[in-house]
Amino acid sequence: MDNLLLADIVGLLHALFVLFVVGGQGAILLGWCFRWHWTQSWLWRWLHLGAISFVILESWFGIFCPLTTLEADLRGRGGETTFIGYWLERLLYFQAPSWVFTTVYTLFGGLVLVSFIFYPPRR
Repeated sequence: MDNLLLADIVGLLHALFVLFVVGGQGAILLGWCFRWHWTQSWLWRWLHLGAISFVILESWFGIFCPLTTLEADLRGRGGETTFIGYWLERLLYFQAPSWVFTTVYTLFGGLVLVSFIFYPPRR
């Protein structure tokens, strides 16, 4: 398979992961307000908590995201950027000091944890 196609697939998976973490928390908060029972799903909530915990631990320990690393490697081997790659670059990757990302991820993780405690998952 072509490196750029693989890079696009990895990038789309990365975008879906980000959507799960950020959009999932939005859904959880809306579910709390509107009493949507599916947002208290035990599996959903534990996967969500695990996903943001992984991101936080990566940032605390200075570990680069494996999806970012893999995508960059594939794009580097592939040459030109694709249409999908162009838009994924603008959607996923921001330029800022690493402490900014660590702070944002940690605060967001705190929100996830607070909602996990006060609006707990149910079996």
